[in-house]
Amino acid sequence: MINLITSFIFIALCFSNSFSDVSEPWQLGFQDPATPIMEGIINLHHDLMFFICVISVFVSWMLLKTLWHFNASQNFIASSLAHGTLIEIIWTVTPAFILLIIAIPSFSLLYAMDEIISPTITIKTIGHQWYWSYEYSDYQNESGDPINYESYMIPEEDLTLGQFRLLEVDNSMVIPTNTHVRIIVSAADVLHSWAVPSLGVKCDAVPGRLNQTSVFVKREGIYYGQCSEICGVNHAFMPIVIEAVSLPQYVLWISNKLSD
Repeated sequence: MINLITSFIFIALCFSNSFSDVSEPWQLGFQDPATPIMEGIINLHHDLMFFICVISVFVSWMLLKTLWHFNASQNFIASSLAHGTLIEIIWTVTPAFILLIIAIPSFSLLYAMDEIISPTITIKTIGHQWYWSYEYSDYQNESGDPINYESYMIPEEDLTLGQFRLLEVDNSMVIPTNTHVRIIVSAADVLHSWAVPSLGVKCDAVPGRLNQTSVFVKREGIYYGQCSEICGVNHAFMPIVIEAVSLPQYVLWISNKLSD
C-alpha cells in the first residue's frame, strides 16, 4: 500500500513539473509558454475571454427576454416605441469603453513583440522547399566561414521510440536560455513562415527580404514548430525544432561546430 501511494505521488510530481512544448491530440488550449512574449499572449487571451463570456451571456439573456416578452402570445398590442436616446447612448458608449480597456494591453504587447533588445546572438533562418537552413554569423572558424547547416525532417520510418511524427529534424536550432536572441528570417524560393508556438514566434519568410524577430527563452527544453505558410506540395514536411540549453552547454556546442 505504501509503495502504491509513493508511486502516485511520484507520478503527480512528474506531471506537475512537466511542460507541454508540442501539440497534443484534441488539444484546445495553448502550449506551455517559454518566453515572456508567449506569456503575455496567453494572459491577453484569458483577459479577452472574460469580456467575451460576459458579453455573450448578456446578449443571449437580452435575446431570450426579447423573444419571451415580445411574443405575440404575450403582447397582443405591439409596442409603439421607436427609439430611446438613453439606451442608444448606453449601447454606443459601453462597447467603446470595453474596446478602450482591451486596446491598452493589446498595444503594449504589440510593441513588446516588435522590440529587439540588444541581441547577444544573431541567427539567420532561411526557408527552402522544403527544409530550413540556419546560419550563426557571429561565430567563424579558422577559414572565416560561419556555422551553417541544414535541417531536414526525419522520415517516419527512421523515427525512434518517443519521437514525434512530422516534427523531428536531423539538425535542430540550438540557443542558450536567458539570452536575447535575434532571428533574421528569409526565404530562398517561395513564401514560408517560421512559427514556434511555445516561443510565441511567427515570422514570414519572404524571398529577397529580411524579417526579424527575437526570443528570450526562460527555461531549457525542446520546442517544436512548423512552416505556417502554404509553400508547395511538401509544406507539411518542414518542421522546426528549437533546443534551448544552458549557456555552458551552448558554448560547448558552438566549439564542437567550429571544430567540425
